Amino acid sequence: MESLASEAIGQQLQEVAEGVIAQAKALGASAVEVSCSANRGLSTTVRLGAVETLEFSNDRGVSINVYFGQRKGSATTADLDPESVSLSLQQACAIAKFTEEDSCGGLADAEDLATEHRDLDLWHPWQLQAEQAVELALETEQSARDNAQITNSDGAVVNSHAGVSVYATSHGFVGRQAGTRHGITCMMIAGEGSSMQRDYDYDVARCADDLRSGVDIGRSAAEKTARRLGARKLKTARLPVVYAPEVARGLLGHLVGAAKGGALYRKASFLLDKLDHAILPQGFSLRERPHLQRAIGSCNYDAEGVATRERDIVADGRLVSYVLSSYSARKLGLRTTGNAGGVHNVQLIGPTRPAADLVAGIEDGLLVTDVMGQGINMVTGDYSRGASGFRIRNGELAEPVHEITVAGNLLDMYRSIRGLGDDIDRRGNIACGSVLIEGMMIAGD
Repeated sequence: MESLASEAIGQQLQEVAEGVIAQAKALGASAVEVSCSANRGLSTTVRLGAVETLEFSNDRGVSINVYFGQRKGSATTADLDPESVSLSLQQACAIAKFTEEDSCGGLADAEDLATEHRDLDLWHPWQLQAEQAVELALETEQSARDNAQITNSDGAVVNSHAGVSVYATSHGFVGRQAGTRHGITCMMIAGEGSSMQRDYDYDVARCADDLRSGVDIGRSAAEKTARRLGARKLKTARLPVVYAPEVARGLLGHLVGAAKGGALYRKASFLLDKLDHAILPQGFSLRERPHLQRAIGSCNYDAEGVATRERDIVADGRLVSYVLSSYSARKLGLRTTGNAGGVHNVQLIGPTRPAADLVAGIEDGLLVTDVMGQGINMVTGDYSRGASGFRIRNGELAEPVHEITVAGNLLDMYRSIRGLGDDIDRRGNIACGSVLIEGMMIAGD
């Protein structure tokens, strides 16, 4: 895939953004913010040795928000042509005349905007041609299908993406960001009829050199799938549960979601009025680290241009901060935390030990490797998810299990964390190792 020239396209996008701001002021807008982006990507999917899809994308976009006092109008366009951009701006101004005033709306406060723009090492274009992408995907899938227990394939995917964006406001803020993201995924099927099992493996990175090989990913996907064969149900019981890292990430995602300002000011969060309360065991913290080199969630500023900073959401077990944009902060009478658009490299930090030791210390329990369903009540924290994984017997993994339900209350679950593994999964915006929860209700036969 031919890479974007980040400096050249960044300059072009900045000129578009600054032109929109000048035009908006001439039309009487009291404030304006503009997001411009250019993205290029290549993705291929193969299945059973044949190419199913080969897609190339080359997108441009401009998003405009104008304010006339406390009235807001928005418009977008996928065309950088000056006439199209000007027409979108005029539509945004027209829309603002019909919107209600909102005392909490408007740009982020000027004093909160980023002034330091670090090189976070996020730009690593992959000179990947279509033929090479197909060859890599085929190699990945074949390495999985070489496993004799694999009976079918859901395919292998190789993708590469590069994007440049500019965010500018009438405060005088102009920020440029450029980043790449590459990935390989493989999903396999083992067994036949009602005994079929499916599993997958993947990797994602800013730089293609940091990806695991396709052969390794394929072999791992096959081995994980084959391990599920012979899965059975459990009898209903209360057991200690170890969440594998990729599942534990989702568990922490519920905490982050409940700490978001939108959920709080709508009173739709189980963390309402929990600031400075203990929600994790003592010694555990949930830390946001937005300036890590090459990390998936790294950035210098959020979607409003507010400077990001390393901070604790939970410190030594206590909830010490929410996750706020400027708007939600104003609704709550607080100050933005630089999280418009989401969190940046959140990690669970605490006393860790080898993941194998978490299992070794359990006489009878459950390792959860997959969850499904949407059984989360974010108001009460009640949690009920379909799950599959492995029974733990005498400190070792035993038979695979499926078609069970793991239930509890999220606040009780967080406070019942008794161990954190050193097998940290950094492939997403939330990173953590395996998590041991003291006891949960397992519903089965």
